[in-house]
Amino acid sequence: MNSERATFWDHLDELRSVIIRSLVAVAIAATVAFCLKDWMFSVVLAPRSSDFVSYRLLGIDEGFRLSLMNTGLTEQFMTHMRVSLYAGMLMASPYVLYQLFGFIAPGLYRNERKAATWVAVSAYLMFILGTLVNYLLIFPLTVRFLGTYQVSTEVMNMLTLQSYIDTLIGMSFVMGVVFELPVVCAILGKMGLIDGRLMAQYRRQAIIAILIVSAIITPTTDAFTLIVVALPIWLLYEVSIFIVKLN
Repeated sequence: MNSERATFWDHLDELRSVIIRSLVAVAIAATVAFCLKDWMFSVVLAPRSSDFVSYRLLGIDEGFRLSLMNTGLTEQFMTHMRVSLYAGMLMASPYVLYQLFGFIAPGLYRNERKAATWVAVSAYLMFILGTLVNYLLIFPLTVRFLGTYQVSTEVMNMLTLQSYIDTLIGMSFVMGVVFELPVVCAILGKMGLIDGRLMAQYRRQAIIAILIVSAIITPTTDAFTLIVVALPIWLLYEVSIFIVKLN
């Protein structure tokens, strides 16, 4: 009984050490991002101008540039802190995953460790890919439409910095989660809960659902933007079907 209790507390101490090391890594990465304010916000604020690379690649050159305003005494500083923390979490996430895997791995069999490694690496890469797709494609199109939309020429848009950052972070998180679709489907397929042939059979219904989700993510009125947003999600669904059939 005493040995079991000691083993439990040993594991608890190790988990505490993992959490502390992970928090320290995030804090260090966030501090580095905080010190690189000019470079970081040049990247964050780039989609608000027609000089952004995605606009040029898509042939969108309207010469627009959105002006952001600050309405609170502490808003700019708190926004700087939030963006730095989010950037620090992204930069430190590989180390955090490594620490968590090192804590869990000793209790797994060899084949389970291989599966856990595959899931962790795939989930991380797909989340980063979803974040990049949002930053380079979906968020710029959303900003271009909503930032310049007017119900009347007599009503001017006065966008706040907080609104811009909240939209960017929120959409990045949503797209990161959406891009986990192939990983989730692979796990469910391996467990026998879904079937690739059934997913292919309901492809039309899935496309309708994808269009609805795309319309929610980017509430624009033009079909071009809707198709551009729906296309990567549809490709994710097709990749998921292939992975499930492969398993």
